Amino acid sequence: MTTPKREEAITRAIAALSKGADAALAKAVAEGLPDRSDVVEWVERTKRLVLMEQDRSALRSELPHLMHRLHRLMEDLPLRDDCSRELVIERFLERLPAIRSRLSEDVEAAYEGDPAAKSYAEIVVSYPSIRAIAVYRVAHELHLLGVPILPRMMTEYAHDRTGIDIHPGATIGRRFFIDHGTGVVIGETATIGDNVRLYQGVTLGAKSPRHGETLRGVKRHPTIEDDVTIYAGATILGGETTIGEGTVIGGNVWLIESVAPHSTVIAEPATHLVRQRRTEDADERQLHWEI
Repeated sequence: MTTPKREEAITRAIAALSKGADAALAKAVAEGLPDRSDVVEWVERTKRLVLMEQDRSALRSELPHLMHRLHRLMEDLPLRDDCSRELVIERFLERLPAIRSRLSEDVEAAYEGDPAAKSYAEIVVSYPSIRAIAVYRVAHELHLLGVPILPRMMTEYAHDRTGIDIHPGATIGRRFFIDHGTGVVIGETATIGDNVRLYQGVTLGAKSPRHGETLRGVKRHPTIEDDVTIYAGATILGGETTIGEGTVIGGNVWLIESVAPHSTVIAEPATHLVRQRRTEDADERQLHWEI
């Protein structure tokens, strides 16, 4: 039962919460906030379609439904003046075969690059990197078509599920493989060539600016050329940083400058700090360690 004092408190809260039209959260609401559960359902069904579905009757049934759902998801979003919802859907449909072709090559790269993989099916259904890359490739096409918010929601959902953070604006070439994957970050303006392999914990990021809003639209993330391998924990920063083709970047390397093609870059070798000694009691055979 609501008491007079509680009713007064509710009235004051409503009055306060309904103000602040210039606040960031009010601006977010005005820009359109798609329902996350609807976006998740759409992206999961689309991911399954591009990765697995080949039956013509199933495609005939599923595609119209998915495009109708996409149309609804875009209803309250501000699209570019030159791109209506119908045009977005038409162009997205045209890109679906290319998305599947790229994903097939990504799966092939995973199978060839990971000796632990026993089958293509194992990769498709169990590798977090394939799930993240599949969502990225779908989201990237919508990003190129100027669809706001949705592509980022899609890749952040994949980030939540896999630990792999790929911005939909990044440009990624063919036969892309992320081994293990947890902690990988690929920034918005990163460019990645063909046959690139990353391991867990790799960051392709930007140098931290004081006023980030002044750099919107500027290339802030590195360029990785073809046939590059980047091992676990490496951090590569900056829009002017280019890693030349055929280069190997070792684990835990920090780079903010370009590397010539066909180079090998390693962190300073670890220093051996462990000394072995025996206990003073000659009868004891146990070894003690000093670090």
